Amino acid sequence: MKIAIPFADGQVFQHFGHSERFKLYTVEDGRVVSEEDLSAEGSGHGALAALLAAHGVDTLICGGIGGGARQALAERNISVFGGVTGSAGEAVQALLEKRLSFDPDARCTHHDHEHAEGHVCGDHGCGHTCGRS
Repeated sequence: MKIAIPFADGQVFQHFGHSERFKLYTVEDGRVVSEEDLSAEGSGHGALAALLAAHGVDTLICGGIGGGARQALAERNISVFGGVTGSAGEAVQALLEKRLSFDPDARCTHHDHEHAEGHVCGDHGCGHTCGRS
């Protein structure tokens, strides 16, 4: 199993389509055997699924994620555990221990309105949410 988590400062990044870096965890026999950082290389929403698939990822743990990204990941047989917050490392361990708290319907719902430059997902102030619907 190879797990990807978009992250910033060791935490699960809350907007999949704006991810700049992923932590990749290779799992064998129920435990992490290696970790690596992966740059998103300027990829946008659509290219991220292909990037992860090219690196052998079969599982994604993330915060907010849009429907198009979910579909692109599903087409590449990548399972999605959305709506996750907190430490990336703790999220992987929780998944392996079958105790990960996630939202199977997690969506990033702010794509239908405008934001000022410098918008950061999770810092909306506009009433819209990323992560949980």
